[in-house]
Order: sequence, then C-alpha cells, then structure tokens
Amino acid sequence: MKDRILNILKEKDKAYTSVELKDIMGLVTTDEIEKMLSILNELERDLTIYHTNKDKYMAFEYSHLKKGKISVSEKGFGFVLMEDEDDIHVEKDHLNGAIDGDFVIVEITNNNTGSKKEGRVLRIAARNYGVIVGEYTYNDGNPTVILKDKKFKQKIVLTKESTKNAVDGNIVVLNVIKELDKNTILAEIKTIIGHKNDVGVDVLEIVYKNNFSASFPDDVIAEANELPDEVLPEDKIGRRNLTDLTIFTIDGDDTKDIDDAISIKKLSNGNYELGVHIADVSYYVKPGTRLYEEAYERSTSVYLVDRVIPMLPHKLSNGICSLNPNVERLTQSCVMEIDPKGNVVSHEIFESVIKSRIQMTYKKVNKWLDEGIVEDGYEPFKDDLSLMKELADIIRKRREARGAINFDTDEAKILADENGKPIDVVLRDRASGEKMIEDFMIAANETVATHIFYMELPFIYRVHGTPKEEKVNDFLNFISSLGYKITGKVNVNYPSSIENILEQLKDKKEYKILSSLMLRAMQKAVYQTDNIGHFGLASKIYTHFTSPIRRFPDTTVHRLLRTYLYENDLSKKTTDYFKEYLPVLAEHTSIKERDAIECERQVEDMKMAEYMMDHIGEEFTGMISGVTSFGMFVELPNMIEGLVHISDMSGDYYNYDEKTMSLIGQKTKKRYRIGQEVKVICKSASKDESFIDFEIKKESSAVDEEEKETKKMG
Repeated sequence: MKDRILNILKEKDKAYTSVELKDIMGLVTTDEIEKMLSILNELERDLTIYHTNKDKYMAFEYSHLKKGKISVSEKGFGFVLMEDEDDIHVEKDHLNGAIDGDFVIVEITNNNTGSKKEGRVLRIAARNYGVIVGEYTYNDGNPTVILKDKKFKQKIVLTKESTKNAVDGNIVVLNVIKELDKNTILAEIKTIIGHKNDVGVDVLEIVYKNNFSASFPDDVIAEANELPDEVLPEDKIGRRNLTDLTIFTIDGDDTKDIDDAISIKKLSNGNYELGVHIADVSYYVKPGTRLYEEAYERSTSVYLVDRVIPMLPHKLSNGICSLNPNVERLTQSCVMEIDPKGNVVSHEIFESVIKSRIQMTYKKVNKWLDEGIVEDGYEPFKDDLSLMKELADIIRKRREARGAINFDTDEAKILADENGKPIDVVLRDRASGEKMIEDFMIAANETVATHIFYMELPFIYRVHGTPKEEKVNDFLNFISSLGYKITGKVNVNYPSSIENILEQLKDKKEYKILSSLMLRAMQKAVYQTDNIGHFGLASKIYTHFTSPIRRFPDTTVHRLLRTYLYENDLSKKTTDYFKEYLPVLAEHTSIKERDAIECERQVEDMKMAEYMMDHIGEEFTGMISGVTSFGMFVELPNMIEGLVHISDMSGDYYNYDEKTMSLIGQKTKKRYRIGQEVKVICKSASKDESFIDFEIKKESSAVDEEEKETKKMG
C-alpha cells in the first residue's frame, strides 16, 4: 500500500486529502483505511511526504517544498543547507521561529531562473539546540549562562537544583529541559568543564560544543582496565607468527596511537611483497561491551592543536592496541605481491602477531629518502626503506595513470607551548615518507575492499561520488574570467579530466587557491554500503582498513574480515544482520567524521586568532583567497586567513562583481580578485570570537612621492 500511495503522490505539485486518497485506491473496509492512515503518518514522520495546513498530503520529491538543516546568521537571516543544490536564503521575517541547527521544511518563494533561491520556513520538523556550552554567571542575582554563540538568541533560565555547585566563570554544558516560549528555554547544568581561566578549557569548550567528550565514562574505563597489558599465549592461537620478520612503523614525532606497520621483500620473479600490518582493535573491542558502544558513539579520534580526543581509552590506543616497538602485538595483515607496473597480482589477508623492530619518524625517514642521510639507529633498515620508496613510486605512478586527482593542498600546523598558547604557525611537512605510507595504505584499502566486494557480502565502503557538472562548470567559468583557458574536453565522470584541469593550472601563481576552490566543487567522501567507487582516487572499490585505533569504520572492517574470512561465518542470519546494521553505522560514522572535522577547524581558527593577537599592527604579504559582497579574505603563506572588510577599504567605494568574484572601485576601477597578492596589516584579532581582521596596506602613489620631493626641495 505504501508504494501505491507514493505513486499517486508522484504527480508534480498535486496534493490529496486522505478521503481523496481512499477513493482513488478504492479502499472500503475500516482495516484498509486505518492501514492507509498509519502509513501516511509514517511517511509524514520520516519526511517522505508533507501534510499541509489544508489537510492534504503531497510528496516532497515532486513538490515545490524542500527540507534541510538551517544555519541562522548573527544578523538573523538564514540559509537552508542543501546537499546537491544551492542553499536557500530565508529572510529573518520568514524563519517562523526556526533557530540555528533546526531541521526545517521550507517553501521556495521565487522561481526566477538564475537568481538565488529564496524561501520561507513552513514548519520546524525537528528542533535541534545542539550542545549548549557557555559561561556560568549571575544576572540580577539569578544564575544563568552566557554563550559565545551569537546565533543563539534564546534567554536561558536554569533550574535552581541543577547548578551543581558551579561558580562564576565556570564553563558548563547544558541540557535543555523544555522550551518555555519561543524566546526562553529552561535548562540544567549537565557538565562543568572547568573555569574559563584554566589552561586548556578554551579547547575543551569547543570539544564539548561539537558533541565529543574529553573523558570516558567510568564503566568504559573499568572494562579497559580489565584488558591485559601484553599479548597472552591464548591470544595467539590460530594466528600467523610474523615476529621474526623485519617489520617497523613510521609516524609523526609525537604519535602515540600507532596502528599500521609495514614490511617489504623483493621476490625472485622481480615482484615486490608488501606487508601492511594493522592493529587488531576488533579483537579487544567486541560488540555488546561498553568499550564497543563508546567507540561507536565517538566513531573517530579528534586531533587538535595540543591534544588528541581519542576514540578509545589510552589503555588501548597507546597500550595493548598500539604497535609499539619491541613488544608483541595482535594484527590483521594484508600481504600483497605487486608487479613492477604496480598491479597487485596476488594477496593474502590473515590474522597475525608481529613485533615492530623500531618506531621510525617521518622526519628521520625523509632524511634518508630525500637527503641520503642515515640517522642513528636507522642503518639496519635503510635498504628496506629504499626498496619501499622504489615500490611507492611505482604504486603512485600507476594511480596517477588511471586518473587519480592530486589536489596537493597545504595544511597548517600550529605549534603551541605547554600551556596551549600558539607560538608559531607553519606548513605541515609532506615529503617522501608521508607519501610512501599513504601509497601503501591506499593499496591495502583497495585490496581488502576488492576481496570482500567479489564475495558479494554486506560491507562498508569509503565512497566519493562524481562531482556535479554545474559546480565544475562554475569553476571553469570563474577561471576563464581570470584569463585562463583549459584545453581538452572536460568530462566530470572521469577523475582524469579533473586532474587535467589542475595540471594545466599548476604553474599559475594562485594555484594553491584555485585547487582549493576546485576541491570545494567536489562531493564529500562518506561511508556507505553501496559501492560507487572513490572518484578522487580513481578507485573502483575502496574502504578504510588501516586506522582502527582512530576510526570506527576501520574497526568494523576488521570485524567483518574476522566474521567472513577467519571464522567463515557466511550464514544468512549473519549476512541479514549486517545488511540491516551497516547502513546505520555508515551514516552515523559519516556524521561523526564531519563533527570531528568541524571541531578541528574551530580549534584551529581560535588558535590562529590567538596567535595573531600578538601580531597586531604587523605587515604581511598574502593572497586573496575569497571575495564577497562584504569584503575579501586574504590567506598568508602559513594558511592563516583574515578578512579585509569592505568598510576598511579606504579611498574608494567598492562594488562586488559576482561573475568574476571581484571587488571593483567605483572611481578608480581598481580591481581586487582571487589570486592577487596583497600587502596587509593585521588590524585586530579575537581569540574569543575566532576572527582576524586585516586591512590593505596603504601604498604611496606617484603624486604622494612628488609632493614629498617638493617638500624636501622647498
């Protein structure tokens, strides 16, 4: 009956009452009508259909209505964020009580082709206060909480019994009890993070705001503490013993959660044998335990400027699961035979026990690979490293040949002192060692994914869809306005076509900015059970297998390998369970990944602003990275970005040209656009509000110089 109802409602802009639907379907019995009404309610709840104020039903997909999360600005207007189309602008008067983060149903109010979409909120489908974090204080003798988030307009009233001995200046997390009216909420204090002046509380405030926690529940810690500190004899039963092999790890200087190790051998037939050995977290983190539930809820570790918010307690992430040197550890190994053209000609996936010989660092590995300098302790491994570099170059060349996209974007690294205060912002190194490990991990991920895919079993894939043609065309039109012409046909279905665009722009001075804009035209990679391939990597089948300490999907892939390959459980009961469970897991972990990225970005923005507070009045050379109607963003070589507000652009009135994304002086016709190099002065910066304001350095004109010379002579 559900399909019949949806087929009737598929007619564009048509709406029917329940009585009309009953008559169209020819329903006569009470049971039939009650079933229809139940289905209508179900479809309305999951927002497949919309129930109008005139008691009619219509399908979202075939109507003028849209649904999505609304982002409300400090000035009061909002945007309904759409996945595959332009966001919908909603004026303040048309919000209908919606607040930032709400999931809303919106009606498009303008249908002019080429103009920005405007709309009005018809209904709030789901109220979403998110996590409310603020500073506990008193207002007229009454306890309240002041929020940094200017988008939050409601007044907060606290229950007297919920203050939890909070003192003035404490940063707290709130739980909303109920909405007293549209402008007031009743809340209680859920967690006291610390005092606003405590070291590190500034970061923790952002951590909690993004729905992560810096500590683990007591019962999770208790379970972790019950785990052994070393591999027990019974743990090794049935595993292949690789402890005699030369296996080692390569990570950053400060890495403590080591989940991947590698080994290499040149075979007599001229092929390479590459071993990728990954920490077997799934052996210790099992379904039905609190450890599993907490890891699922977090889904990812969050890497911040001065700390890591781990997915697993330190007993696991830095201890029994971490592939620390000179101790036995449980792993799942993917050993691949790779020919001189980079093809994986055979492979094995199995449970193993390893003992890493040494914990190498990228910095010291790069000394050998890029400079020919052998660091202390690395001499016994330099031949293996050279062979690995040889293989990595082959693998990368093959991936590039099939069209993988190389955005080659820079990444900032914020250096902080022991109190978390930023002391420098530099570009993160990405040399031969980093690229080599990336190449090997991609090879293992593809091999594991391909193995299970052809077994036709439920699985979780890392997918990256093809870009929207409209967005790529917008980018091409933009670079055309800069005077750059792309040769060759552009086909968005082929990653090689996108790589060709980037290759032709590589020698342009603003390439870093342009590649970043091209990246924004791409879809986001996500987890899902339907394999559509990974566009950016030009990979037909891909998953995440190599980082189970910090990513729950990887832990799940290990669990699936154990179930399907090692335990040989291919029963209908098992496969039916995973068919139902994995799509939910994929969606949840994709959301948590986005939350983690947003948390990391917010902390970086705050710390960069804090860093620039010590550089107010100083001059910098940067590149215009974005232009809007209210000003332009300028990015410094170390990735710090600030805003030059249009009100601070003296000497002329500047108009925004949307087509060329530039600001043009009304009198002087001076043009500012993306990619231009400019000299700026840091005008102001605020750690609390995470902003940096620049102003263009005023340059002396020829007339000014003449006047100076005249004065000297006079």
